[in-house]
Amino acid sequence: MLRNALAACAALLLVMTGTAAPATAGPRPVVGAYYGNWYSGSKPISAIPSDTPITHLFYAFATIENGKCVVNAPTAAKDFADILDLKRRKPSLKALISIGGWGAGGFSDAALTRESRQAFVASCVDLFFTRHAGVFDGVDVDWEFPVYGGPTEITDRPQDRHNMTLLVREFRRQLARGTLVTAALPTGRLQTDGPYDPARSFDLGALGRDLDLVMLMTYDMGTGFSPVATFNAPLREVPEDPLPAADRRWNNVAGAVDYYLRHGVPAHKLVLGTPFYGRGFQVRAEGPDHGLYQPYDSTFWVNGYDDVQRLRATPGWSEHWHPVARTPWLYNAAERKFVSFENPRSIGIRAEYAERRGLRGAFMWELGNDDARHSLLNALSRPFR
Repeated sequence: MLRNALAACAALLLVMTGTAAPATAGPRPVVGAYYGNWYSGSKPISAIPSDTPITHLFYAFATIENGKCVVNAPTAAKDFADILDLKRRKPSLKALISIGGWGAGGFSDAALTRESRQAFVASCVDLFFTRHAGVFDGVDVDWEFPVYGGPTEITDRPQDRHNMTLLVREFRRQLARGTLVTAALPTGRLQTDGPYDPARSFDLGALGRDLDLVMLMTYDMGTGFSPVATFNAPLREVPEDPLPAADRRWNNVAGAVDYYLRHGVPAHKLVLGTPFYGRGFQVRAEGPDHGLYQPYDSTFWVNGYDDVQRLRATPGWSEHWHPVARTPWLYNAAERKFVSFENPRSIGIRAEYAERRGLRGAFMWELGNDDARHSLLNALSRPFR
């Protein structure tokens, strides 16, 4: 939108003045989609249309066993064949294997020494780029998280922060020139160990130089680690949010982008994350604002936009919109249930924000959570077409 308009005006000015220089195309915008292999049976890759606006497809997840890359999904062989077919139908598409995810262990040990890093990366290269040559164009590292903040049963060490950088460099060393190396990095300021700072887990400046793309997980800001029912991905800081000001400042989409830019990650490598799922809270009382910022007894997951629309159509649920967070929520007064979710309006606002800030693009977690009409994907991709 803004980027395209500015480019068009500049081109027109050059033509009018007769000073047009040879055209130089900037990097193409990224419309990224994570695809969870648990959806293969109900929403297979083969169903993705050839004219999809997706530019980068991230296949999730490979994991680590005994220091080596593995894929345990029973549908992996079919999925890989479907990726190849989709790339034949859409030759510009890039496919990446995403390694890790929440609850995936083994990173700290695999990255611990030069020898362990070399062996681990070699196993990934052999599995995904030799035995399955042609399927993948890159590797996405999803270590949640080095040093602290991830699941308590996952091994972590203080040296993980530096070893993450070394691991990325080892992927770069062993992979063929032109192969993408990306990473999904966190923004939520509350994790298993309490208040969380991504810069304590990752050398953000170094990763900003070494990675091709930083997939910024600008969601999971309101979870079971939060003290009250709150938004999953508020666009901006809400003054009424009871988080301490030091955490609240960064625990929103705009704040997270600013934080990464401050730590040396260039805007043209940042890809803004959007959630295609909802998070629910069983609150203790409605409070003055339909469950928002109320204490809760338990949390629940809302799997995708189809589930959200079913709730909206069910008697007892009311929909609300926050003018600062720029996001909707649902509330059921009789059941005292609060649900934070995104719809095409809020997804479009976030995509437009990414385009306006000069970020590389936007992505979603997760493609299988969209409805059959691709309502959320269409809203996400619109500013980058």
